[in-house]
Amino acid sequence: MTGLPRAMLVLGGARSGKSRHAESLIEAALAGGACDGATYLATATAAADDAEMATRIAEHRQRRGPAWRTVEAPLDLAGALAEHSTPRRPVLVDCLTLWLANLMFAGRDVDAESARLVAALQDPAGPVVLVSSEVGLGIVPDNALARAFRDHAGRLNQAVAACVPRVVFVAAGLTLTLKDE
Repeated sequence: MTGLPRAMLVLGGARSGKSRHAESLIEAALAGGACDGATYLATATAAADDAEMATRIAEHRQRRGPAWRTVEAPLDLAGALAEHSTPRRPVLVDCLTLWLANLMFAGRDVDAESARLVAALQDPAGPVVLVSSEVGLGIVPDNALARAFRDHAGRLNQAVAACVPRVVFVAAGLTLTLKDE
């Protein structure tokens, strides 16, 4: 109906253009009249802990127009998807790696929450576009927490990529389709 798959993953490094690409996919569906609006599930909260993060949030909000509704979902992403996904209102989740950091900081069971998310992506009520950072392409981190984060992120990205029909990688604003079923 919207030209978007049931779910897709947009991967990339920091400032690669992955969020902008994900937004453009949904904007195209909005422009074509295939949907009634869009929901942005933000894993960051508007009450960011630092000025730099607050600036990033403001930039993202400014890029999106009035057709977008923003919902903060820093921890219960599977529940937010179930609540806000509808056939004519695609959902953009930005981003999975920040969500993962939130889970780790809150002491949540990352594997259980990841499994809940993958289950929610099996049959969402409407299209879902997920954004995630590819953090495993650099050097091996020098501390256990950073290595655990990198490992969890790699496993999360693999699990989501396995369950969605489309995966794209963004580098320097250019997209490479990794999977398109």
